Amino acid sequence: MADSSFDIVSKVERQEVDNALNQADREISQRYDFKNVGASIAWSGERIEMRANSEERVKAILDVFQSKLVKRGISLKALDAGEPQASGKEYKIFATLQEGISQDNAKKVAKIIRDEGPKGVKAQVQGDELRVSSKSRDDLQTVIALIKGKDLDFAVQFVNYR
Repeated sequence: MADSSFDIVSKVERQEVDNALNQADREISQRYDFKNVGASIAWSGERIEMRANSEERVKAILDVFQSKLVKRGISLKALDAGEPQASGKEYKIFATLQEGISQDNAKKVAKIIRDEGPKGVKAQVQGDELRVSSKSRDDLQTVIALIKGKDLDFAVQFVNYR
């Protein structure tokens, strides 16, 4: 019997982020505390740009956006938001989405699987993802539970389970 396997990836559904951003923008345009303060959130190239006339308001915009992301099932670990920066009379926050597992993080996860996972489970780095394989599907389920239980500093999803 052939080995069963799955991939550990770190991807973000761009359409879901767009939907969350549009929902946040709609809420910001309708909320009373954001009236006449120049509050906005929009894509700026590959980054998300939030702007308002005070540091507290721009942080509130980030909070609204994060709540919309959570409702759409996107991990906040994939969102890398900077600190508020003064730009003339307004404040800005730039946020980027992190995708792919870096080589260092992939090695950390592979080490966790080797050290704490069942015997006979192999983990190999393939570009920006990690392929985990084993003869036993139960062992793969154990590895998924193990990785979900760890507090990693990046978002992970499990795909191509076969």
